[in-house]
Amino acid sequence: MRVDMEARSDLGRVRKNNEDNFAAVPEIGLYVLSDGMGGEAHGEVASGLAIDAIRHHCLESINNSELPLFGDPIPGLPPRANRLASAVRLANRAIYESAQRHPSQKGMGATVVAIWLDEEQMSVAHVGDSRLYRMRQGQLEQITQDHSLVAEQVRRGILTQQQAESSQMQSVLIRALGIDPMVEVDAEEQPVLPGDTLVLCSDGLNRMATDPDIGSVLNTSLSAREACERLIALANENGGEDNVTVIVVRVIEGTNGWLARLWRWLCGE
Repeated sequence: MRVDMEARSDLGRVRKNNEDNFAAVPEIGLYVLSDGMGGEAHGEVASGLAIDAIRHHCLESINNSELPLFGDPIPGLPPRANRLASAVRLANRAIYESAQRHPSQKGMGATVVAIWLDEEQMSVAHVGDSRLYRMRQGQLEQITQDHSLVAEQVRRGILTQQQAESSQMQSVLIRALGIDPMVEVDAEEQPVLPGDTLVLCSDGLNRMATDPDIGSVLNTSLSAREACERLIALANENGGEDNVTVIVVRVIEGTNGWLARLWRWLCGE
């Protein structure tokens, strides 16, 4: 699979330190983003621990097919998606144990969203409110569901989407890394098609920009680099109230598998 990829992180216009971290490991198709919380640089510690744990576990599994999973496998998920979920659980443990060893880090935590591309499939794992979007044939779709109080209230019909967007409780999470010894990880696998654009972002983007605005940028950008730069600029132009981190992955070519052949046939290629 050939991709055009760019990743950027920006302080924003309000915060004094950047608590976001990310990793791009294109040689194995792994992209991870984490937004830390805790203040006084501890959020940065938490997100850094998350990124390191996930990257290390996934890379180690490439060289050791017998590497045990951390936690029980999720029924129905293929091995790579379960491996990514295992990596996220290890990230949770790394943050939790660090906070137990260092009293000054008590209360630190992080969100995470990760994708692992493999031929025509994408494994996805996430905890918290960092998001994965997919642009396909000009239509933007949010793939992940936020683990936040307002998002849960919208799902239960307590709030409308409009009320949620103006709520002062948007930053309250109901699930995050590092708070408890174990964490529930949302994981899935989805097909990837040539022409798809995948966007991982911290909430510093989607709280400052609407989905239609994000979609417009993706539809009118000629490269992943341009899209990444414009999305960060958009967040800052709209107030830049938080750190903003964006990873843009544009799928240029698939493989010779059936999905890629079907796509080329539909496009008349």
